Amino acid sequence: MGETKLVNAGSLKPGNYVIMGGVACIVKSIQTSKPGKHGSTKCRIEAVGIVDGNKKIEIHPSHESMSVPIIGKKNAQVLAVKGDYVNVMDMETYETFDLKIPEEFKGQIAEGAQIMYWVIMDDKVIKQVK
Repeated sequence: MGETKLVNAGSLKPGNYVIMGGVACIVKSIQTSKPGKHGSTKCRIEAVGIVDGNKKIEIHPSHESMSVPIIGKKNAQVLAVKGDYVNVMDMETYETFDLKIPEEFKGQIAEGAQIMYWVIMDDKVIKQVK
């Protein structure tokens, strides 16, 4: 698993990143309940997976620590386009690897183009074509 840090569930806001069910997600909404007679406040967190796009809903006590992924943003150059995948070379380390082309970038990526990709835990995702 990649780099993470811990934050309290009660401090999360829409737009923050969080790890739910072992998957890096972006928070869409949070509802916080009032404390009951014998309980603490609870947070209902609705999030969508950054890589897979699946919706997840979890309920946590607001004081509970949750993992937040540390996202690395890097640049790469496209060496070859092979169907739904591109072979790219990182601009700093000169490492080469394959990335899946997201739906929104199909047809926009050509050999020699530069892209920005995010390293999220163990996944690498294309986020921008330059």
